[in-house]
Amino acid sequence: MCYGKCARCIGCSLVGLAVLCIVANILLYFPNGEIKYASENHLSIYVWLFSGIIGGGLLIFLPAFVFIALEHEDCCGCCGTENCGKRCAMLSSVLAALIGIAGSGYCVIVAALGLAAGPVCLDYNSNWNYTFLDTEGQYLLDKTTWSQCIEPQHAVEWNISLFSILLALGGIEFILCLVQVINGMLGGICGYCCTHHQQYDC
Repeated sequence: MCYGKCARCIGCSLVGLAVLCIVANILLYFPNGEIKYASENHLSIYVWLFSGIIGGGLLIFLPAFVFIALEHEDCCGCCGTENCGKRCAMLSSVLAALIGIAGSGYCVIVAALGLAAGPVCLDYNSNWNYTFLDTEGQYLLDKTTWSQCIEPQHAVEWNISLFSILLALGGIEFILCLVQVINGMLGGICGYCCTHHQQYDC
C-alpha cells in the first residue's frame, strides 16, 4: 500500500473527527439548547478550555490537510530529485502528526477531567457548584445521585454524553496521528510506496 494514500486516508478521517469535536464542544455551551447558562457563567471550567474546538478541532485540521496533500506531493526536495522530495515530505508529516498528537491529547485530558468533575448545576441548597466534585467520578456509575442537579435539567446526562464523545473522538485522533508518525517515518526511510514498481506512481 502506498504511504501517501495511507496518509490521505488518515487525513480525511481526521477532518471528519475534528468537525465532530468542534460541534460537540459547542453543544456543551448550551445545556438543553439554552444559552442563559453560558451567559450567566454557570458552566464547568472544562467547557471553557475549548478542548474540542482548539485541541480536537483546529489543531487537528493542520496535520489533516498536510496528510491529504501528501499523496500529490511532487516537490523536487532537498537533493533536487523526486525521490528525496517525497521522502522529505513524508518525514515532514511526522512533525504535523506530533501537532495532532498534542491537540488530541489535550482534548482527551480535558474531557476526562470534565467527566470526573461533573457539571456545574443548581443543587437543593440553591447553590451553583460542582455537585459531584467530591465523588471522584463515582457519580458516573450511580444514576440515583444525578437528581441532585436541579438546573439545568438533564445537565448530568448532557455533560456525560458530550464529554464522553470528546474523549472518544480525541482518543481516535490521537491513535490516527500516532499511526501517521509511524507511516511517515516508514515512508521517509523506505520510500514513498512499499514496492519499487509502485514507488512514485501509486
